[in-house]
Amino acid sequence: MSGHGFHVHGPHDHELEHAQQGHHGGAHGDHGGMINQIALFTAVIATVGAVFGYMGGATQANAGLYKNNAAIKKTEASNQWNYFQAKSTKQSLAELARDLAPEDKKATYQAKVDRYDKEKGEIKAVADKLEAEATQWDKQSDEQMHQHHRWAQSTTVLQVAIALAAIALLTKKKWLEVAMFGAGGIGLLVGALAWLHI
Repeated sequence: MSGHGFHVHGPHDHELEHAQQGHHGGAHGDHGGMINQIALFTAVIATVGAVFGYMGGATQANAGLYKNNAAIKKTEASNQWNYFQAKSTKQSLAELARDLAPEDKKATYQAKVDRYDKEKGEIKAVADKLEAEATQWDKQSDEQMHQHHRWAQSTTVLQVAIALAAIALLTKKKWLEVAMFGAGGIGLLVGALAWLHI
């Protein structure tokens, strides 16, 4: 268009130029309105689709991060349960020693049994807390993946709407224009569901 290099016209550009130059004769008014309407629709839906695509990528990244956090918490909980088991073993040995020890040593071993029992309670509380945190991270990851799927569904339907817009522009079929608006509406509705975490 500028005279420097070359410019490749797409079907959309070609139709817009024809509409502006009046090459459609008497049908110019009908087709010109349709062309302008489809051009505006395509621009708006493409912009919304780009935003929805970004949101889909962000929720997918969050889901992975949250799943990783859950795995870390599960590992920490497992470590605590191993520590708990070690204390249980020590407690059992102290109980055996207490039962076999002479009377003057029994109190010493009973103190160890009591200490291990107290430590096990503290370790269990930490392990339970870590497991609860892991469960919460897993839940958040699942929610993010569900939302990601909604964004992806919405983006796909909006891309179909844009494809229908191009076909409607080329064929000038009114039913394709209606289908284009229908697909766009469905895409926006699914995007709204994603936005609302439904």
